[in-house]
Amino acid sequence: MTPPAARTRRVAWERLPLLILGFVALFVGIGAGLARMGWAMPEVAAGAAAWHGPLMISGFFGVVIALERAVAIGRAWAYAAPLCAGLGTAALMHGAAGATAWLYLAAAGLLLAASLHVLARQREGFTLVIAIGAGCWFVGAALWAAGVPVWRLVGWWIGFLVLTIAGERLELSRFLPTSTAAKRVFALIVAAMLAALAAWPLPWAPHVWGLTLLALAGWLLKQDIARRTVRQQGLTRFIAVCLLSGYFWLAVSGAVTAVFGLAPGGPAYDAALHAVVLGFVFAMVFGHAPMIFPAVLRVTMPYRPRFYAPLVLLHGSLVLRLAGDASGHAGLLRWGGMLAALALLAFVASTAAAVVSGQRRARR
Repeated sequence: MTPPAARTRRVAWERLPLLILGFVALFVGIGAGLARMGWAMPEVAAGAAAWHGPLMISGFFGVVIALERAVAIGRAWAYAAPLCAGLGTAALMHGAAGATAWLYLAAAGLLLAASLHVLARQREGFTLVIAIGAGCWFVGAALWAAGVPVWRLVGWWIGFLVLTIAGERLELSRFLPTSTAAKRVFALIVAAMLAALAAWPLPWAPHVWGLTLLALAGWLLKQDIARRTVRQQGLTRFIAVCLLSGYFWLAVSGAVTAVFGLAPGGPAYDAALHAVVLGFVFAMVFGHAPMIFPAVLRVTMPYRPRFYAPLVLLHGSLVLRLAGDASGHAGLLRWGGMLAALALLAFVASTAAAVVSGQRRARR
């Protein structure tokens, strides 16, 4: 009979191919974004320039979030969600781009089913918000599969990421109990976000969406336990710094969108989307990686002070990029994009090095 520890390691490492598919989407998506900005990239990335957004949202975040959800509920069928998202990316890489949108849609539908399964077992506010986030991905994926351009559905995809993170932070807010009034305010913010998404084609809807992001950033900043844990040391402080800095960029994205809207192709569109995806979402990824990777792969990932380096580089790249958007200086914009890519690659390298170091320590 296989020892329990060996079975645990085997099951954990069987998840690694799914995670690898997600990182393939990340690397190709990064290259595709740089190709769009005029940087010379390998053909595999340059040829996917039009797929930059879908690769980052559905290809990378779809795999990571769906895999984390599957591990949490412990049902074999739930792993079909990250598998479909990974296969969607693989189809794109092998010239079957027509299947990609439908595979991403299948992944979104399976994640929604997994989220509703969790909601049925645990009827809490945070599980409802997370399920709504999965629903946003499904709606966006369905619109994209139907041929709707990305700029007309991007709010649904951003809603998927923002509400998933907000739901997870709402879960942890139980350690710092919120008042009934604060919970009602949170519910109103989510309701206003969904109303803005439902009315997205109307001229005023993106402006209202921006106001909801701004309100959510203020709510999270006030209610999150990170305001207290940032005074501690080590990993706890690093996570808090990631969270608080992410809330800042969420507020920036909300303010830009509230004032200028999200007209496609303009500097406000670029600034708002990258402030929320790079500044907010990836700051959350950086902060939660020391908890997510050990949970998914059953590995040890010790904290290292060098974790701050990719975070600082990420925020610096955003300052440069938004300065380029505001001034119309193409050089600032391009170098902001390149530094952001380097920040993400440095994060991957730092995470991998910490995992290897942790495994060596565990063997000793």
